[in-house]
Amino acid sequence: MLAATGRDAHDGHMTQLTDDAAAIDPTAETDDGGAATRRANWLRAGVLGANDGIVSVAAIVVGVAGATSRGGPILVAGLAALIGGAVSMALGEYVSVSSQRDSQRAARGRGPHEEANPWSAASASAVAFLCGGVLPLLAITLLSASIRIPATVVVVLIALGLTGAIGARLGGARALRPTLRTVIGGGLALLLTFLIGHLLGTTGIA
Repeated sequence: MLAATGRDAHDGHMTQLTDDAAAIDPTAETDDGGAATRRANWLRAGVLGANDGIVSVAAIVVGVAGATSRGGPILVAGLAALIGGAVSMALGEYVSVSSQRDSQRAARGRGPHEEANPWSAASASAVAFLCGGVLPLLAITLLSASIRIPATVVVVLIALGLTGAIGARLGGARALRPTLRTVIGGGLALLLTFLIGHLLGTTGIA
């Protein structure tokens, strides 16, 4: 048993070393394997960006809808959340990938054969956020006031279930637990913002 434990630890250590080498030098992986890994990472980042867009925009528009039934304020708040969130995501991704590229160059003493592209990462992040965030915005602005909140919540939870399942699949994990975490977390965010908006609306603050 001790031998097995030691072997597992050794294997885990070697895996970590391989991952670290790949992070420093993308050419450390084989061409085919490296390309597949990069595609999977981009897809996973896109799914997570879309998930962020869904939750962020939905939480804001549901919160505003809890305070007022007028469509104008809901639309303005939703658009502000959509554009502001996309810009924020793009900026954060640009800074992060730029730092990664600088680290790659410093580690090799020259430019890597294939280095991270901050502009590409920023664009992909912004597009993913917009694709996710436009869904709750359309749902809550196109539906009638009597059903807009519950219908938007249903649409959002279904979308979160899909992004959670896809993200888990891309990460090689079983879909159930990640999907439940995503749906429950998003549901709690919607509930909290709705309650706050409703409280502000009933007290006359909003």
